Amino acid sequence: MSVDDDERFVPLSSSTTQENIAKVCEAILADRRQTIHDVCKIAVLSYRTVQCILVDKLNMRHISARFVPRLLSDDQRALHVSVWRELKQQARDDPNFISNIVTGDETWACGYDPGTKQHLLQWKSPNSPWLKKARQVHSNVKSMLTVFFNIQDYVHKKFVPPSQIVNGKFYSKVLKRLREGIQLKRPDKWKKNNWFLHHGNVPAHTSLV
Repeated sequence: MSVDDDERFVPLSSSTTQENIAKVCEAILADRRQTIHDVCKIAVLSYRTVQCILVDKLNMRHISARFVPRLLSDDQRALHVSVWRELKQQARDDPNFISNIVTGDETWACGYDPGTKQHLLQWKSPNSPWLKKARQVHSNVKSMLTVFFNIQDYVHKKFVPPSQIVNGKFYSKVLKRLREGIQLKRPDKWKKNNWFLHHGNVPAHTSLV
């Protein structure tokens, strides 16, 4: 006895007409958050017909919204575009523009090295067992690292002391150490005073102090 499915003839649905496609399209464009059941009530069509029109005819997918840090207004988008064009023009006019940027940020440094998939690559024959590796649990030993670097190498780095909150007062001391690091490790940029600081806009980085 065969366990494979026999080929069967599937007749084309007569409900996917241009008129029904227009009804479904109009209902979806009115509110894209509607479910297929909602569209069925509006267009007075079966569930299978509406699903076929949405997937096969209109080539639509039902996906969730992508989470972003914040929604920008039109003025904010225009400002981003103007700043991007200005930076792009500066990069074209000055070939050393990128090398003059010093980037800084904070990150958590854990007490273990979990390794990446690239580090775990091994040659495997068809008969050898598959390599397994347990997922690492969160390390209890971790420290926040503040680091500043440019196109050449890091300029300054500092581990935040335990129980220390990164606020404006603490970050101002870090910036003073950064100036000393640039004066010591990048004397040419210190003399020319042509370097730029690029960091995030978190409250600690934008506080008045």
